[in-house]
Amino acid sequence: MKAAYTKPFIAATLIIIADQLIKVWVKGNMYQGEEIKFLGERGMLHFTENNGMAFGMELGFEWGKLALTLFRIIAVCGIGYGMVYLIKHKYHRGLIMNVALIFAGAMGNIIDSTFYGIIYKYAPLFHGRVVDMFYFPLISGNFPKWVPLWGGEEFIFFRPVFNLADASISVGVILILIFQKHYFKQEIPEEEAPNSEMAED
Repeated sequence: MKAAYTKPFIAATLIIIADQLIKVWVKGNMYQGEEIKFLGERGMLHFTENNGMAFGMELGFEWGKLALTLFRIIAVCGIGYGMVYLIKHKYHRGLIMNVALIFAGAMGNIIDSTFYGIIYKYAPLFHGRVVDMFYFPLISGNFPKWVPLWGGEEFIFFRPVFNLADASISVGVILILIFQKHYFKQEIPEEEAPNSEMAED
C-alpha cells in the first residue's frame, strides 16, 4: 500500500520541481518577449506571463485574478483528496497516475499565482502571474476564404504559449478521456458472480 501512495506523489513532486526550476530559470535569464529557438521557427522558448488559466486564458472581471487563484487552491485540494481516494479503493494505476499529472500541473501553477507576486515583488499574495515559455507554432497559414468568420485570416497551430504544468494537466486529462473505458470498467465481485452449480441447474 505504501508504494501505491508514494509512486503517484513522487511523480507529482518531480513534475512540480521541474516546472518550478524551468520557470525560475526563465525569469532569471530571459526578458519578457525574448525567444530562444531550439527547433528553428517551429519550436522555441518564448518568455511570457499571464494572469489567468492554462494557455494564457483569463477571467476579465476585477476580482477575476483573486477568484481564479482561490478556485485553483480549492480545486487542487479536491484533486489531492480524489487521488488518495482512488489509491485507497485500488482504482486502476494508470488512472491514479494521470490524476497525479493533473494534480502536479495544478499545483505548479498555484505556486506562481500565489507566491510569485511576493517573491518577485510586483503584486500581493494570490495575485502573481503564471510564467509560460514553450511555444510550438508548427503550422501557419491562412484559412480558406469560404470558412465562416475566419475566412482569409491567418492561423497558427499551436498558438498558445504554455508551461510544463499546463502540459502535465493536458496529458493527464487526455489520457483519462482516451482510456476511460479501460479505467472504469466494471468487474463483478467474486461473491456476486453466478454460482456454477446454479448455472448447471
